[in-house]
Amino acid sequence: MSTARNTATQAGIGLGTAIAVAISWSVNKSIIWAIVHGFFSWFYVIYYALTRPGGLSG
Repeated sequence: MSTARNTATQAGIGLGTAIAVAISWSVNKSIIWAIVHGFFSWFYVIYYALTRPGGLSG
């Protein structure tokens, strides 16, 4: 059971990082910012979704 949970956790972290880097690169075109935002991963994705027009808030 713990092996399946560990694999799912690793996949989630990887997905959040990939989304954060893609968003950061499309907005800033900067490798440094993409690395920083990739480090914060899901926090940056949620921040981006909440602060952009058409995001989670509509």
